[in-house]
Amino acid sequence: MDEEVNPIKDYLFDYIKNSQTIPELITEKKFDLVISEIIENCYDKITTMDEKDLAVGVLATGILHYLLTNALLTSQRKIEYDGIELDIVIPDVKTLEKDPKMTLLICIPKSLNKQVIEEKITQLERIQPNKENIWVVLSEDISIKNKTFVLSKENPSFLKIIFEIAQFSNVGGANKFKILRI
Repeated sequence: MDEEVNPIKDYLFDYIKNSQTIPELITEKKFDLVISEIIENCYDKITTMDEKDLAVGVLATGILHYLLTNALLTSQRKIEYDGIELDIVIPDVKTLEKDPKMTLLICIPKSLNKQVIEEKITQLERIQPNKENIWVVLSEDISIKNKTFVLSKENPSFLKIIFEIAQFSNVGGANKFKILRI
C-alpha cells in the first residue's frame, strides 16, 4: 500500500532529517525534548497548512510513528481491524485479539467535535474492552472519559506520551527488550 503524499508529513520529516539536534536527542532517549523541539519549530507552520484539528492529527501521527520506531517499541499504525480504522496499536492486533489488556489503542481523531470523538471511542471499545487502554490525542483539551494527550504549544501533556507508552509496554511485559528503562 502506497503512503499518500501529505505536505504536513513531508514538512515534519524534512525538519527531522535536517535537524542538527534530533539524532542526538534520540540517541540519548530524550523523546520529550524531541517532541518539544518539533512543536517549537514546526507547530505554527503546520497548523497553517490545513484545518488545525487535521493538521495536528497528522503531526501527532507522524511524531508517534517516528518516535515509536526509534524507541524500538512494536506498533502498527493506520490499519483496519474488524471494520474499524485504528490509528496506532501497541504492540499489534494479534495481541489485541489474544490479550486486550496488553494492548494499547491510540486514537487520533482529526476533529474536536466531542460527539465524533466519543463515537470513535465507542467503536474502539467494541474491540478493546479495557477502556483504560484507549488513549486519545487531541489538538485542544476537551473533557472526555479517556486518558488524553494534547498536542499544542500551550499544553505540555503530549511531551510525555512516548514515556507513558513505554511504561505501559514495560509494565505489561510486551516490550521484551526493555529498551526504555523507566
